[in-house]
Amino acid sequence: MGHRPRPAVRRGQRHPPGHPGTGRRGDLPSRLRRRRPDQRQPHPPAVTRGAVRVTMAGPSVRAWPHLVLFPRPEAPAMHPHPVRRGLAALVAPVAFVVVSTGAAVAAAPAEDVTLYANSVTVAPGGPQKWVSLRSLPDRPFGTYTVRVDRSEVAAFAEVEEGDDRGSCTTAGEILTCAMTDDGEDSSLLSLAVTARAGAAAGQRGTLAFTVTAPGVGTATYRSTVTTGEGVDLAAERQLPLDGKPGARVDVPLTVTNRGTKTVHGLVLYLSGSYGFTPSKRYENCEYTDLALDDSSFACTFDDSLAPGATVRVDPTFGGTIPADAWAPNLHYSFALWFTPADWEEFRAQYSPAEPLGSRGTDAALTLVSAGGAQRARALDQIDTNPVDNETRVTLTVAGDQRGDAAAQGATVTGAVGATVPLTVGYRNNGPARIGPSGQRGLNIATMVTLPEGVTAVTVSKSCVDPDEDEWKPGKPGARVYECSARGTIPRGERVTFDFTLRVDRAGSQTGTVKLHTFDGDGPVKDLDPGNDTAKITVKQAGGTGGGDGGSLPITGAPTGLIAGLGGLLVAAGAGGYLLARRRRTRFVA
Repeated sequence: MGHRPRPAVRRGQRHPPGHPGTGRRGDLPSRLRRRRPDQRQPHPPAVTRGAVRVTMAGPSVRAWPHLVLFPRPEAPAMHPHPVRRGLAALVAPVAFVVVSTGAAVAAAPAEDVTLYANSVTVAPGGPQKWVSLRSLPDRPFGTYTVRVDRSEVAAFAEVEEGDDRGSCTTAGEILTCAMTDDGEDSSLLSLAVTARAGAAAGQRGTLAFTVTAPGVGTATYRSTVTTGEGVDLAAERQLPLDGKPGARVDVPLTVTNRGTKTVHGLVLYLSGSYGFTPSKRYENCEYTDLALDDSSFACTFDDSLAPGATVRVDPTFGGTIPADAWAPNLHYSFALWFTPADWEEFRAQYSPAEPLGSRGTDAALTLVSAGGAQRARALDQIDTNPVDNETRVTLTVAGDQRGDAAAQGATVTGAVGATVPLTVGYRNNGPARIGPSGQRGLNIATMVTLPEGVTAVTVSKSCVDPDEDEWKPGKPGARVYECSARGTIPRGERVTFDFTLRVDRAGSQTGTVKLHTFDGDGPVKDLDPGNDTAKITVKQAGGTGGGDGGSLPITGAPTGLIAGLGGLLVAAGAGGYLLARRRRTRFVA
């Protein structure tokens, strides 16, 4: 039986192509990609608040569903949602050094690895699903063997190998694959799962995986395949909104049951940028951390929706454009409707499901004209046509409110052979918040050209050598670095990048900090381009060894830099095209 190609998830990607959390379809911002295991995502820069410097935490290792429905946004090309990947409550990761029953394996592993495979629910006539076996955290394995026992699900589901990285053989319902890690794909093995024609709802079985890798050992893991009842939800495709900084905007989202069966229970997932945050926080909704730039949340409803019926969120539902938002601007968001089973599966695609965040305290959000609530559900329900579940929300922000980023240099002093600390960066002079928010938000690439006669021995993990084909954040030894900050930055706050320099030559030397500013369409000027360059000066100290580092003279207001979600939350459904994210941009210092 033929099947659609699996949406590949490369190492360094948190989602498959088209997954809404990325700037390009399926890609992390260029400087966060890694093609080899020695590459790591840049660490967020330090944020200076008064006399206190805080290093913000980086994105979660886990790929959060909330980010994205796949098919994470540039062009809204439509692909089927390989969405809903697992009954989170039925699975838990297992250490590679231990079999699933807890018995220790004979071969001692080179290092502990955890296995995980998502579970799926399928229905006759519904979309093909993918079960992907992974290691947590993601790591290369070289060559390895995966054995899959499909016997428990053979009566009601077809399970086929979906990889082209190895050679698979079948013996009855046993699939054995000799795999080679290509350094790109983040899964160990992916399987295409489809319900057999006439399969009755409510059947359940497991796929039993056994993985053997030289120098690591052997481990087993089981994921669940369930047949559910097929239903069909549909949402309005477009919702245009407009407003000004500080204004509240109503968001009248609707959903229709286009199927022939009553839908029992609904989940609304919405993700938007900093420029569009929820006006209320409802008790039946889970919200991502307020410190994140992107506002994402999911609301659960116990209502039932009869065939042909349409409901909308109540009139209290809306968003607020922050008073310090950049304007004019254009923000893209999306809203997606799930059945409860699809939502649980979606959340557990890449790792065991966890709460999206804390619940709100405002009275529960309701659905207007909803059918009577039916809390008991005998069967899991899945959407057989999830491509039409998403509403793309476009918010046009009017006004003229921009910001100014001022480069911050430094002066350090040290004798030949000494190592000295160097901290450089920039400050937001306001009035608007700056950073990658919306199509017109001010993005900043900080080019740091170190003085001649010094060597960078430690480098901020937010900085890379732009001339390297394979960017390695924090790699020492270069003279020019491109540094970037995730998240938006309020007025009065500064972003800093830390280096340690070794003084190799006597005499005063100079370098530069130069800000390159751009938005979603290309280069753009901030309010004062004249302060986008600052000097780095290294002065010779008397005596031998020692030296005192320079410091930035301006301190920031007590507001936090918010580490943007690179992989943590933001999502977009099928054709999801979320916020205009950073595109790969190379600059010449």
